[in-house]
Amino acid sequence: MKEMVRLASGLNDKGELSEEAQQKGLDCLARFGQRLKNVPAQNIRIVGTNTLRKAKNGACFIEKAEASLNHPIEVIAGREEARLIYLGVAHSQSENTENRLVIDIGGGSTEFIIGKGFSPSYTESLHMGCVSMTLKAFSDSKLSETNFKIAELYSRLELQTIKNTYRNVGWSFATGASGTIKAIGKVLRAYHDSQETTDPFPGITIKGLKWLIKEMIKQKHISKLELDGLNIERQAIFCGGVAVLYGAFKVLKIESMNVSDSALREGVIYDLQGRLSHEDVRQRTINHLLKQYHVDTRQAREVENTLLNLYQQVQKEWSIQQFASEQTLQWVALLHEIGLSIAHNQYHKHGAYIIENSDLPGFSRQEQHRLALLISAQRRKFPRQNFKTLSADCIESISYLAILLRLSILLHRDRSENALPEIKAMAKDQNITLQFPDDFLNKHPLTLVDLQQEADYLKTIKFTLEFN
Repeated sequence: MKEMVRLASGLNDKGELSEEAQQKGLDCLARFGQRLKNVPAQNIRIVGTNTLRKAKNGACFIEKAEASLNHPIEVIAGREEARLIYLGVAHSQSENTENRLVIDIGGGSTEFIIGKGFSPSYTESLHMGCVSMTLKAFSDSKLSETNFKIAELYSRLELQTIKNTYRNVGWSFATGASGTIKAIGKVLRAYHDSQETTDPFPGITIKGLKWLIKEMIKQKHISKLELDGLNIERQAIFCGGVAVLYGAFKVLKIESMNVSDSALREGVIYDLQGRLSHEDVRQRTINHLLKQYHVDTRQAREVENTLLNLYQQVQKEWSIQQFASEQTLQWVALLHEIGLSIAHNQYHKHGAYIIENSDLPGFSRQEQHRLALLISAQRRKFPRQNFKTLSADCIESISYLAILLRLSILLHRDRSENALPEIKAMAKDQNITLQFPDDFLNKHPLTLVDLQQEADYLKTIKFTLEFN
């Protein structure tokens, strides 16, 4: 199923989605929700892109949309969107060892990727798309030479940031993906087929784009635009998409481009398939971070083992949301000390900043935000105020996980290589009790002091820590 909602056109001057645009999107998702009812939850992944990244009231819309779909929606960063697009394109074409340039024009952003095989090397997401460019350069709905020149100027300004890097790296062939470029390809093919020639269709070329722009200018107005091969649903935003692609061809000096049938949706499927078959790109990202920030992996693994042990003992008593999986706990345990590479003082805040603001392949913005919150909450005063952006259920789940993380780190504060004895954990509501072997706390007075201090920290959030 596919519906063109054009959510980006609903952004007002304040960067907020209008009520009308939200309702149109929710009506569409309600129809999709009917199809999803009998699909297992683990087989579904829903992603939001540029418009939901930009919309100031995006969280409000997402909350309504999740209620309609009964599934979580992940807002992905621009470079993550580019990675997934490349994955979809790469799986749909013959494998080779040469550089491939992939361009995908969306409603509010355009992704540019260079890669080999199934691995992208350069991923960029620029703030121009078929909807946003139409609103910028063709706001009067006129298809004039002046408006196309304005659009080209906007495109060239955006492309300046990647122009030299991409041209220096180079590529052997270029591929376009998604609706806008597919539509351009259909129009150019229809024109080619109408000519009396035996030459094969060359794909999208600069010559073809120039012809297309001239034909559009002849028709003078967007509402009168008629071209063989152009679907009426795409008529209103087609000029913006053509202008973006024309600018890319000129700035990057693209000679020709073929069109892929696969893009973001297929990329999401292949990525999900990888997660289900234990080829999760997120784990590769975690491993890269551990190496990049010189994390003490032995200490991190010790904390991880204790954290998972405590979690398994209390998870039945505490109602923790689906996102709080053992995998999430493993990641946060492994990453909790990455801030030490910046400074020992306030390292939990440095670590949270790194996770919140880095481009992390495979992770959604929500996943990064939750990991950052947990890392920021690992020590000292419990930062409950930082959780206010989350829903009530999510606040409770994150708080439980943060408490388990704090206790696991505390129990390994001495960084000893000696294994911990068996520690029993019991939890109920706002209480957790740790039971140690006889005489353990007497032999470890610093751990006892740490536990007493932690109990005081948790009192501030009306939580009781007991130990014996």
